[in-house]
Amino acid sequence: MSLDYSLRLKHFILIGLGAAIYAFGFVYFYMANQVAASGIAGLTLILHNLFGINPTYSGYLINFPLILLGAYLFGKRAMVYTVYGIASLYLYVWIFQQIPFFVDLNQDYLVVSLIAGSIGGLGSGLVFRYGGTIGGSDIIARVIEKKFGIQLNQALLGFDIFVMLLSLTYISIPKMMYALIASFIYSQVVNMVQNGGYSVRGMMIISDQAEEISRQIMEQLGRGVTYLKGEGAYSGKEKKVMYVALSPQDTREAKSLIHEIDQLAFVSIFNIDEVQSPEFIASRSKYRKRIR
Repeated sequence: MSLDYSLRLKHFILIGLGAAIYAFGFVYFYMANQVAASGIAGLTLILHNLFGINPTYSGYLINFPLILLGAYLFGKRAMVYTVYGIASLYLYVWIFQQIPFFVDLNQDYLVVSLIAGSIGGLGSGLVFRYGGTIGGSDIIARVIEKKFGIQLNQALLGFDIFVMLLSLTYISIPKMMYALIASFIYSQVVNMVQNGGYSVRGMMIISDQAEEISRQIMEQLGRGVTYLKGEGAYSGKEKKVMYVALSPQDTREAKSLIHEIDQLAFVSIFNIDEVQSPEFIASRSKYRKRIR
């Protein structure tokens, strides 16, 4: 019970920290320099610039009915971190607006967009990684997915495009280009933070030299190999399919190693968002330290 409590407490602390980081970037870079944002935060900026409505108030007013809808559709327990993340975000937005702080970047909107996207991505990545969210756009996307059968990522993209187009009511097209740069940096940083700061590759290998390739991967790279049963649809021949999770550095070495053993081997490489296993270590240096 105490371990579960400490884990939940850690999640709340880090979601709150992420919300504070995002709010800092939102107030001092997005708001201060009129850089458009996507999602619900982008809607609050539109209302602020067109009608002078404080993003704290509009953020709560827009998200509150979405939270109720989400609790009704997806259950109350699933919405606890969402409610906490949104409540924390707009509280910090209000607090930072009361603190006079100015970053002089000489009106260089490229630098502004890079910093805004980086800070926003860092904050959002922390919130997302520990189960929270900073806006109800994902709830809107889930409803669209449920009602119209549109995939979640497509619904989110469509909503973000809609908000960005609405932002042209208060910013110029050149400024919109900087906003798109900020949005791109934001998404990259979010993925990096959410995935733990490292990337992993998966590799599927089909070869008549499966035993030798597996042995070399285990001995030379120190990676485990799993055999899957495969059968050619045309030939009807049974073959061993090898699956292995690798770091990007290992992937290059593995390709070279496989080519030396069997130039006719079929190799498929793909990105893995996350690996949960006490046996898997992404960094080769950490692996070597463990086996010494």
